[in-house]
Amino acid sequence: MLRTVLGKRLFGIRGKRAIATSPTLSVEFCEDVDHAIRDVKDGDKLLVGGFGLCGIPEFLIDGLVRKGVKNLTCVSNNAGVDDFGLGLLLQNKQVKRMISSYVGENAEFERQFLTGELEVELTPQGTLAERIRAGGAGIPAFYTPTGYGTLIHKRGQSYQVPP
Repeated sequence: MLRTVLGKRLFGIRGKRAIATSPTLSVEFCEDVDHAIRDVKDGDKLLVGGFGLCGIPEFLIDGLVRKGVKNLTCVSNNAGVDDFGLGLLLQNKQVKRMISSYVGENAEFERQFLTGELEVELTPQGTLAERIRAGGAGIPAFYTPTGYGTLIHKRGQSYQVPP
């Protein structure tokens, strides 16, 4: 397991002084899944990698299910499926809010959303990727033309699905 931690000092390069405008990353190797998720607590926001079901941190998700943390906000391009990926956290009602670009293959997600148990923020894929990049770079806001010129932009009709 690999865990990255923000460092607070600059490291020299081959005995020379290094100049940088951002903090360096130090790497910590974890002994097991429990060691890697030890700092995750109730109410945390998690960025969950992968695309669809490919490349997701399935062992870390299994560890979070075992640990039983609750009220998580998960940021991912999808919500998994009923019995795999983030779907496992949803089944246990460990996710309070999803920020995602695609949620179409998870019946439990749909049920929780329609009953008002789950907060959902749907974001276009490119905008989601830019929000993550900008946040990591310390950029608090940016403009995207998504929705520009639509009814919502012009303060027209908007629709909220009732619980």
